[in-house]
Amino acid sequence: MQIVRSHGLGNDYLVLDGGPGMGPELARALCDRHRGVGGDGVLEAVHSERADFGLRIWNPDGSTAEKSGNGLRIFARYLVDHCLAPLDFTVEVPGGVVRCTVDGTSGDVRVEMGVATFVPEEVPVAPDFDAAPVEVCGDHLMVLPVGLGNPHCVVFIDALPAGGLDALPWRAWGRALEVHPAFPRRTNVQIAHVVDLHTVDVRVWERGAGETQASGSSACAVAAAGVRGGRLQSPVTVRMPGGALHIGVGPDLSVTLSGPVEEICVVQTTRRFP
Repeated sequence: MQIVRSHGLGNDYLVLDGGPGMGPELARALCDRHRGVGGDGVLEAVHSERADFGLRIWNPDGSTAEKSGNGLRIFARYLVDHCLAPLDFTVEVPGGVVRCTVDGTSGDVRVEMGVATFVPEEVPVAPDFDAAPVEVCGDHLMVLPVGLGNPHCVVFIDALPAGGLDALPWRAWGRALEVHPAFPRRTNVQIAHVVDLHTVDVRVWERGAGETQASGSSACAVAAAGVRGGRLQSPVTVRMPGGALHIGVGPDLSVTLSGPVEEICVVQTTRRFP
């Protein structure tokens, strides 16, 4: 089995080139960083009737994701670099059809992520979940559910303690909110602090993966929630431990995502998985 391993700001994915049919067990085995290849997920090319290409996104716990901004950017670069795809094309994921554009000079990838929604049944989330502070690990947090074809839960922190975001128990908050019963399909969680009208710092707890260095759809969710609530103005630079992504938010809350992708290696596995 040949696998291309790439990362977008430290958020790394494995792209399958041929190989056996995917499944939860194989996804878990490949993503294992000690006994497998290692990654925050697996990108499996599939057939699409609605777009130029199709993509299935596997989380390291064996579940699947509806959409991933970094995964789409990595898949786009893979298609251009390894499959001679054009620089502009559409990709179907379970969360919808998106357009990807690869910069022929820098290699950066721009993805049209769709329109952010705050309608509870579209996120999906229980109605009025954001109407009052939610108790999480003994703390009371105001949460903002956001749908981008996959569910998100944004928490803005206005006053930071000494040490900034990393002084907060954000990992514990993320772990608890991911499986909160208000989210029937679980959720991605973002803890955010606005620096200025065009800049926000974010920590990400990703559904099915846990702490990640960066997340494209999470960055889009934070930017959309910030613009809608008047905390931010487009364009927005979202800074995460792995680096920064650039987000555009339109008047209709349509979101575009731009950022770099770097290929790490091409792996020819020598053992049978799983």
